[in-house]
Amino acid sequence: MDPIFLYDTTLRDGTQGENITFSAEEKLNIALRLDDNGIHYIEGGWPGSNPRDVAFFDLAKRVKFTQARLAAFGSTRKPGIGPEEDPNLKALLETETPTVTVFGKSWELHVEQIMGNTLTENLAMINDSVAFLKQHDREVVYDAEHFFDGYKDNKDYALKSLGAALDGGADFIVLCDTNGGTLPFELEMIIDAVHKELKDFCANPPQNSSIKIGIHCHNDCNMAVANSISAVHKGAVMVHGTINGYGERCGNADLTSIIPILDVKMGRACVSAENLKKLRNLSRYVSETANLVPLNSRPFVGKSAFAHKGGIHVSAIMKTPKAYEHMDPAMVGNKRRVLISDLSGKSNVEYKAKEFGVELGNNGFDSRKIASEIKQLEQEGYQFDSADGSFKILLEKFTDQFQPHFELESFRVTIEKDKDQPCSAHATIKISVSGKKEITAGEGYGPVSALDNALRKALDKFYPDLDTMRLVDFKVRVIDGSRGTAAKVRVLIESRDQNEIWSTIGVSEDIIEASWQALADSFQFKLAKAQQYRMENSA
Repeated sequence: MDPIFLYDTTLRDGTQGENITFSAEEKLNIALRLDDNGIHYIEGGWPGSNPRDVAFFDLAKRVKFTQARLAAFGSTRKPGIGPEEDPNLKALLETETPTVTVFGKSWELHVEQIMGNTLTENLAMINDSVAFLKQHDREVVYDAEHFFDGYKDNKDYALKSLGAALDGGADFIVLCDTNGGTLPFELEMIIDAVHKELKDFCANPPQNSSIKIGIHCHNDCNMAVANSISAVHKGAVMVHGTINGYGERCGNADLTSIIPILDVKMGRACVSAENLKKLRNLSRYVSETANLVPLNSRPFVGKSAFAHKGGIHVSAIMKTPKAYEHMDPAMVGNKRRVLISDLSGKSNVEYKAKEFGVELGNNGFDSRKIASEIKQLEQEGYQFDSADGSFKILLEKFTDQFQPHFELESFRVTIEKDKDQPCSAHATIKISVSGKKEITAGEGYGPVSALDNALRKALDKFYPDLDTMRLVDFKVRVIDGSRGTAAKVRVLIESRDQNEIWSTIGVSEDIIEASWQALADSFQFKLAKAQQYRMENSA
């Protein structure tokens, strides 16, 4: 079988998504991660369109990519001028990238109604631009924009546009579902026709085997991944996409799904097994750089992709994981998670206890009794399927194995609002660590921020491990709205360090107390983890 080439356009098409922007330095860091993960082509941006992309390509000239080929993206020449006069094509050459991707029009509607061009001149623009770039020793990827819509409207003209690119010497012909409206069965039918008929629209017909077809799909019908896989099934050898499916409107084809489907499901190896294991970390890195919360339900790499909640499911996977899992999560760097809730049975508790290294049975609390206690706590507003950190501490408390790294004596929080100034918060906290008392004050933009800062200052005198920990998410939910301002609230806090993300929970009629419960559990979890790490490395 022909090899499959992965073409990543996160740094160009991905940045066209709403609320996504990267600096030139961030783009370079992402490019290096993509290269380290075995991506074959990295589209760095459109140097003819903005200064940031020019800056990125200048930075990239100082870097050696070990696996990937860097590509610069741009349009064909403008109407009525030669390619050597076109500023966009000149900017592409100035990037000095080994690969250049140019897009051209395949749809009569765009040529005549949007561009105000003639059909003949459009074909000349495609041919001239590709030939000009080939004369400068560039590998050329031709993106046939709106190809599937153009084919449905006038298949002969759409195929002529591909023929113009092939006659110019294009190395890859990429069929683009730019509007994202094509369905898989339509796409397969059209690609079959392209393979069969394309050579009839070339002045110098190539052999079918020398025509390298690629696919570029958008997700407006939620079909981008399905269409990309269908295209490979029909002979496409290059797949365009973005990490996490970021992109304009509903996004692009998601490479974090496409890669494992090709590798694991279709046996079309496109990255090494070692690089496949890095996929989840790559997904997280890009979402962090984009300052977007990772989507838990994202297939393969999401936090919930291999999560199990029902007791029957958990009982089954403890015997044979494939009973409820379509693949081993470790293959993509993910892990199996068992959730705890009022739907849980003793199997869930036993699994989590083993995962956390907590021995059951102490203090009379076996898995059945703990499951019963969990159901009661869920009635009171707790939700442990979203708070693994707090659940570990709860298990240790039930079984007399909890060893607190600090204990709260008291705290006080005050909020101050001046007429022309925003609110400010101040917290005073008194804790004890191994019998030693510590009183510290802190301030912040809100009461939780002030408590966090005060607790950090107090603990810093005893534990040097907290500088790598930070809070990344804070959620408040009213549990029973019928009680108005007297209702209980549930606070969920998500924290992370350089290696892990964990969640903790607090429940109370007082939002500050609920926040403290979640905050304290988060620090206890981090300190226990740091202590375990020191013990393992000193053994």
